[in-house]
Amino acid sequence: MSDIRWQKSSFSTDSVDCIELAHPGIHILLRESDEPGVAVRTTPERLRPLLLGVKAGTLDHPM
Repeated sequence: MSDIRWQKSSFSTDSVDCIELAHPGIHILLRESDEPGVAVRTTPERLRPLLLGVKAGTLDHPM
């Protein structure tokens, strides 16, 4: 995964705790910056509902 170009979230305030995305082909890769060797692979169609839920706040749960 070293030749893949990763993009950090614009909401990241530091370089340690953030989500990074890459789109090397038909799949989208997601990883946490503090675990660069571990990535989740998905498709744009499957990622879209998750992102919409996060943006809408429907995934927020009280701690």
